[in-house]
Amino acid sequence: MELDLIPRNVTGLARKTLDDTPITVISGARQVGKSTLMQQLVQGRETRLVNLDNFGDRSAAQADPDGFASQYPQGLLAIDEIQRVPELLTSLKASVDRDRRPGRFIVTGSADLLSLRGAQESLAGRAETIPLEGFSRDELSGRIADFAAFAWALPSSEMPADRRGISRREYLEMAATPAFPEARLRLGRSRDRWLSGYVDRLLSKDAGEATGIQYPDRLATLLSLLAARNSGEFVASHVGRELDIPARSIPAYLEALRSLFFVRVTPGWSNNIARRAVSKPKVSLTDTGLAAHLSEVDVDGLEKAVSSSLTGGLVEGFVIGELEKQRSWSTKKTRMFHYRDDHGREIDIVLEDRRRDIVGIEVKASSSPRSEDFKGLRYMRDKLGERFVAGIVLHTGERSLPFGDRLWALPISTLWDHTTPEFVPAPE
Repeated sequence: MELDLIPRNVTGLARKTLDDTPITVISGARQVGKSTLMQQLVQGRETRLVNLDNFGDRSAAQADPDGFASQYPQGLLAIDEIQRVPELLTSLKASVDRDRRPGRFIVTGSADLLSLRGAQESLAGRAETIPLEGFSRDELSGRIADFAAFAWALPSSEMPADRRGISRREYLEMAATPAFPEARLRLGRSRDRWLSGYVDRLLSKDAGEATGIQYPDRLATLLSLLAARNSGEFVASHVGRELDIPARSIPAYLEALRSLFFVRVTPGWSNNIARRAVSKPKVSLTDTGLAAHLSEVDVDGLEKAVSSSLTGGLVEGFVIGELEKQRSWSTKKTRMFHYRDDHGREIDIVLEDRRRDIVGIEVKASSSPRSEDFKGLRYMRDKLGERFVAGIVLHTGERSLPFGDRLWALPISTLWDHTTPEFVPAPE
């Protein structure tokens, strides 16, 4: 199957949004497939498509944003790369306030529009954002997975089956392979050149335009450090000392990388039963294949003991990425955190639903789960009582094993290879 023909699992949600919301925003990093998805969504609709990466379209939008937004009132105006002309957001708001029909605009943005430099409008109440990342493993498998719904159903379901046929090395290959559609088509040095060019162009051009940060070398240095410490806790003062950059500048640089979708930030989880929780966030690259590239490591390197911390962070980031992608279409609405307290108890991922119930997830790059891997999960189970739904250790082995009350060890592939009442096949 050609990569550009692989169905995206947010397609159904995007179509519903077009039918009931004036402005549909497809938001994500460059080269994740936003333009392709937009072109698929507008098929069969009366549409005019403009791309603000083109000099002519961009110049027209900058010269007369109000007129540009009003150019196609009889149909759907599709605007690619709207972050290139942030003042156009205000014109879209004004146009929608005059005519609130659903499906008036669909736009793509390669920077977070809520933090975009020069943007004066959030489009609150007028737009719905569809996040898009690189391919998820269930998209590549031709299905729609919903691990959160699966995890919440674990206490009342049968013991999950073993997952034969995926080795630890294959999991490491998955984590070290970029999810960008075009990058997946390349191998070896060709892929490395593509990834290097991708980072260079975004940091040297897009970062300045979208965020106002004019130090691409500092951004590149910070990005490489975060890649090497993927899924690690972030302390601005420590990072500043290591990079010889003023600590007061570090939050702005991190926000610039987040705005361009290079990194994701996972906050610390705490409530009144965990008063000793440490609130420092974790930072991971949104694409672990890019993290491996920036860390200059391949699968052979990841298998060596000297790379254990890098390997563990990369695998954890890979799992976080799969869960984050599924949140866009999951039937179970959750927020994602991590947990650590000053007694050394940790949980890599904490999913919390709207009832404030919890599923805790530990990620291990080893293939043989052990009882001590459940230390943090047992603590949280005992503290939370009925609020604790399940504790799961995801590992690179094949066996699914119970480890006590509401505790399970499951292969990582369970993320995209499971059955729940909500499971449905990917759309044709």
